[in-house]
Amino acid sequence: MNASKFRRFCFYPSPVALLAVGAGFSITYLLFFEQLENRWIIAAIGAIFTLLVALYLHITAIHSRYAADMIAASTSELLLSKQLLQSDKASRKFSELALQLRDRAIELSANAISIYDATDSHFPLSYSNPAFERMTGFRSAELVGKHCCLLHADELDTTGSQHLAMLMKEKRVGNVVLRSKKKDGSLYWSEMHIAPVENSSGVVSHFVAAQTDITALKLYEDQLQHRAHHDSLTGLANRVLLRAKLGTAIQAASRSNRSVWTLFLGLDRFKLINETLGHYAGDHVLKILAARLNSCISVTDTVSRFAGDEFVVLLQAPDDEKAAMDNLEIIMASIAQPIAMEEGNFFISCSVGISVFPKDGNDVDLLIRHADSAMHCAKESGPSSFNFYTPKQNLRALERTTMEADLHVALERQEFILHYQPQVDLSTGRIVGMEALIRWQHPEKGRISPIEFIGLAEETGLIVPIGTWVIRTACQQIKSWQRMGFVDLRISVNLSARQFSDVQLVSSIRAALSESGIDPRCFELELTESLVMADVERGITILRDLKGLGVSLAVDDFGTGYSSLAYLKRLPIDVLKIDRSFVNDITVDVDDAVIVASIISLAHNLRLSVVAEGVETDDQLTFLQVHGCDEIQGYHFSRPVSADEFTLLLKEKKALPSRDSRQDIVPVKLVAV
Repeated sequence: MNASKFRRFCFYPSPVALLAVGAGFSITYLLFFEQLENRWIIAAIGAIFTLLVALYLHITAIHSRYAADMIAASTSELLLSKQLLQSDKASRKFSELALQLRDRAIELSANAISIYDATDSHFPLSYSNPAFERMTGFRSAELVGKHCCLLHADELDTTGSQHLAMLMKEKRVGNVVLRSKKKDGSLYWSEMHIAPVENSSGVVSHFVAAQTDITALKLYEDQLQHRAHHDSLTGLANRVLLRAKLGTAIQAASRSNRSVWTLFLGLDRFKLINETLGHYAGDHVLKILAARLNSCISVTDTVSRFAGDEFVVLLQAPDDEKAAMDNLEIIMASIAQPIAMEEGNFFISCSVGISVFPKDGNDVDLLIRHADSAMHCAKESGPSSFNFYTPKQNLRALERTTMEADLHVALERQEFILHYQPQVDLSTGRIVGMEALIRWQHPEKGRISPIEFIGLAEETGLIVPIGTWVIRTACQQIKSWQRMGFVDLRISVNLSARQFSDVQLVSSIRAALSESGIDPRCFELELTESLVMADVERGITILRDLKGLGVSLAVDDFGTGYSSLAYLKRLPIDVLKIDRSFVNDITVDVDDAVIVASIISLAHNLRLSVVAEGVETDDQLTFLQVHGCDEIQGYHFSRPVSADEFTLLLKEKKALPSRDSRQDIVPVKLVAV
C-alpha cells in the first residue's frame, strides 16, 4: 500500500468503525456511568473492546475497499487489455484487407507490374501480374526466373535495353522506352518506370516495374513523322525530306569526292488532264507516275514530289556520267509509257532540268533552284526534253520571276492592248473580219511578245482574267466599228486551255455580248485542234453550250493535231483554220500542197469555211485561190495592227483582187524533189 492510501485509511476511518465506536461508548456509558468509580476497570475493558471491534471493522473495511480497488483495477486492466486486443485484431484485419486490396489492385491493374530479384546479378523475374502476361503473351510460369533484360530486349532496340540494364546495375529509379517481342513474335512498344525496393536492413532486395503499352502511340507518332516527311497523295518524299536527303548526299559526296545529280521533272501539259478530266483523274495519273519513278531508282536514291506536277529525283554518287544519263533515259521512257484510264490511253511526257554537285553548286537550295531553272528551259525546247543547268539560266529564271510579278499587275494597270490582223474573203477580196491578238506594252521593257508571256499566264492561271478582258475589249471594239458603218465584220478571239475548262466561260461570253450589244454572229471563238480533241465528249458539250450563244466556232491550227473524221463531223464548228506550218511551203513542198488541198476539200464537204493563216507571198495566195480557200490572213495583206490603223484600212477600203476578177490565175506547178 502506498503512502497516500495509508494516510487515507488512517485518517479517514470507515463509517462502520465510527458507528461501532459510537455504539460501544454509548453502551459502556449507560452501563457504568453511575458506578464508574467501582467498576471503572470493566468500563475500560468495554471501551477497549469497543475500540478493538471498531479497529477490526475498520481493518475489514480497509480490506474490502482494497479488494474492491484491486478488483476494479483488475477489471479496468482487463477491459483495457480487451480493448487493446480488439484494436490490434482490427488493425491486423485492416492490414490484411489492405494487403488483399493492394494485391487485387495489382492483379487487376491495366499496367503491367513486374518484380525482379535484385540479389541476383541477372535480376530474374519474381512476379508478374496478368496485365504483364497479356502484354507479352507469356504466362507467368514461363517468365519467372528469366533474365530481366532478355524479357525486354529486341535486336533492333539496343538503346532501351542498355538503359534498363544501367538503371538496375546502379539501383536507380528511372523511365525507359523499350521495344520487345511478344510470344507470337510480334513487336510492341512499352514505357517502363522501374524503382528499387529496400528491405528492413536498407539493402535493395527487389526492383518493382510498371509498364504501359504505347504501341498505338508509337504507330501514331510514326504516322505523324511519315506525314511530315512524305507527300500525302503519292507517298513520295516531300520537300522537307528531300532537303534532308540532299544535304546528307552532299556531305557524303564531299568526303568521297563524288557527284550528286538533281533531276527536276516537270510534266508536260499535265494541267490539261486536270482541266478536261478533273482532279480525280489527275491524282490517279500522279500516283501511277510516282510508282513508275520509284521503280526506276536504286535504294540509295530518292524520288520527291516537289509540287503539283513536279518531281525531283536525287541520284546519289552515280558511277559516272554515262550511268546517270542511262538512268535519266529510263526515267523519261517510264513516264512516256501510256496510262490506261476509263476514257482511254493517255500519254504523258516530261521535261527535265539537271544540276550536278559540286559543279553547279554546293548548297541544297541552290542545286534545286538551278535544276528548276534548267527544267523551265527544257520546256521551252518542247516536250520530252532535258537540259543541264548553265549560269545563263539563272538570269532567265530571274527574268521569268520578274515577269510573273509584272504580269499580276499588268491587267490592273491597263498595260495590255489588242492588235487586229485582217481576214480577207478571197471571192470578193474585201476585209470580212479580223483576229484579235493581245500585246503587252510594258512601261519599262516596252512591247513584249505574246510568245514570252502567254505560256506564263497559262501556268499561273492569269490567262482566265486576261482572256475575259480580251473578249470584252474585242466585243466593244467591233461595236465601235459597226457604229462607224462597217457592219459586215466578224471578230475572232483565241481561247486557251484554261479558259476552255473554266466553268464561267459561257456566262462571261454571254455577259460580254450583252454588254457590248453586238450580234453574236459577229463574234467567233478559235480553239486549237488538240484542245478540242483532248477530251472529245466534254469538248463537244462545251462547244454546244457556246454554239447556243449564237457565236461562230473555228478550229485553229488544223492539221497539227490528231482529229479523226468520226469526231470532226460531230463538232458543232463553222470554220477550219489551216496552220501556217503547211501554208509556208505549199508552193515548194508537194506533201504540204496535197495536205492543204485536202483540208480545203474536206472542209467544204463538211460544209465548213476554210481560213488559211500565215499567207506571206503572192504564190501562196494564188495556190489558195486556185484550190478554193475561202479566206486568208497573213503579212501578204497586213500584219496585225492597232485599232486606229485597222480603222484606216477599213476607211481606205483596202482589198485584194477578187478570185473571180483575176484572169491570170494559173495552177501552181510543183515538182517533187
